[in-house]
Amino acid sequence: MKYLHTMVRVADLEQSLGFYRDALGLELLRVMEMPAGRFTLAYLAAPGDSAAQVELTWNWDENKYDNARNFGHIAYSVPDIYATCQRLVDHGVQISRPPRDGFMAFVRSPDGISIELLQQGAPLAPAQPWVSMPNIGHW
Repeated sequence: MKYLHTMVRVADLEQSLGFYRDALGLELLRVMEMPAGRFTLAYLAAPGDSAAQVELTWNWDENKYDNARNFGHIAYSVPDIYATCQRLVDHGVQISRPPRDGFMAFVRSPDGISIELLQQGAPLAPAQPWVSMPNIGHW
């Protein structure tokens, strides 16, 4: 048995690619248009880890999904949680749970999917502005 991917339904493929690819830093591996089924699939993965993929499914005729709390979250380890969170903020992403502990943060995709970010190895020393930032919403 081998893990293949996690599928997430998205309402706006370009907006979601802006989040997963541009802000979060995943690499776009391939896009598959399925005109007969009226959907598009986009596969992404963390750089250097193409074995763990996220499949974004855009159903052309669907434009709204609920807040997806029943999904849980997708988790990624990152080499510098502060730099990752700053890159997300620079792309206009709200940090739901800031990395006050230098170890864990949560953000949400444009479709409400919770993304957990975990510092690789030992937690970083607590640092501003993260230490002072409150939680926003839920994750």
